[in-house]
Amino acid sequence: MRSNRRTYVAVAVVVSSIVVLALSTSVGQSRRNYDVETRIYATPEYRTDTTRAIDAYERVMERYMDASDRNFAAMAADIGAVAVRLEAIDARLEKLDWRLERIERHLGILPPLPAADPNAAQPSPPTPLRSPAPRSSGQ
Repeated sequence: MRSNRRTYVAVAVVVSSIVVLALSTSVGQSRRNYDVETRIYATPEYRTDTTRAIDAYERVMERYMDASDRNFAAMAADIGAVAVRLEAIDARLEKLDWRLERIERHLGILPPLPAADPNAAQPSPPTPLRSPAPRSSGQ
């Protein structure tokens, strides 16, 4: 009985060692490459004085551009109002011109001749045509 027991223990040890060896070699057999998981911990970017100065300059320029845009918008509104006022003045002056012209026609006053434009091209005097010089034959 003792020998049977030893054989059973020996068979159990052999079978368990085969199972352990089979499992240890079968795990990871299908994977050819092993992935290594990395974690990268980022540190904040090191900022130099130059980058800080450039960032400050960009902020100042953005504020300046915003202020300029607002001022130009206000100026455009003012110019629009001035243009409307000038159109009204021009219409009044045209009405006065028409009234003065009517009065002058009624009184028989001739309109003055238009003044010569100092920027207009002056006509050049015509140049006389010259006949070609006779050829002298020195042969």
